[in-house]
Amino acid sequence: MPLQFLLPYEPVVFGYHLNVHLILEYLAFFIGFRYYVILRKNSNDTISSLNRLSILIGAIFGALFMSRLIGFLENPPLHATQGFIAIVNNKTIMGGLFGGLLGVEIAKRIIGEKTSSGDLFTLPIIVGIIIGRIGCFLSGTKEFTYGVQTSSVFGLNLGDGVLRHPVALYEIVFLVLLFIALKTHQNKKIKVENGSYFKFFMVSYFFFRFCIEFLKPNEFLILGLSSIQYLCVICFLYYFKFICKTLIYVAKKLHLL
Repeated sequence: MPLQFLLPYEPVVFGYHLNVHLILEYLAFFIGFRYYVILRKNSNDTISSLNRLSILIGAIFGALFMSRLIGFLENPPLHATQGFIAIVNNKTIMGGLFGGLLGVEIAKRIIGEKTSSGDLFTLPIIVGIIIGRIGCFLSGTKEFTYGVQTSSVFGLNLGDGVLRHPVALYEIVFLVLLFIALKTHQNKKIKVENGSYFKFFMVSYFFFRFCIEFLKPNEFLILGLSSIQYLCVICFLYYFKFICKTLIYVAKKLHLL
């Protein structure tokens, strides 16, 4: 069956069209959180349960705010005409990740927690995003995760009769490879600085998104960059020391320095 008849995928159950994207979005939160609980149970986490709860609350509120703000800034003229409810429902994982990071840092300052808390969240976050992106792909062009028109071999009809870059699939492949790389490194029990896995995930994912945004029909702003790409630049500045340290380490391993 041609792909155009499959996307968007909206199965009918008892006469109702199911919102597969929404279902997978909730499933992503559930599975991601359960995975985090399992990892924490099997780890030697030095952060107390009460402080972990405070950190989670900070992450949730930060993610909720920034995901909506960055989602709105993706195309302000369009979203401003859609009404308050549409603005509230419109969100982006990029804003959620960076907002969650800021929320965690604020929460840790309030409770006086100085231990890095990100590593336990890293793999569950990746799993959650992968599940969510499956939902985005199945939604076709109903979700703003599709790419621009292309004549390359990668072009797929996502439901509007146009061959487009399947950006959601590109992201799924990248995240699967990143998960495998991080999980393999963790299984080798190689000692790294606390928090390094989360930092590496953030820098890698934001770099990937910075590049892949050029394949999306974005509303490009100053210097031809979108709001998502400016957020990526802010993330790179935030992790500037970590990026420099990582590049120096890699260069030494490759005997370039």
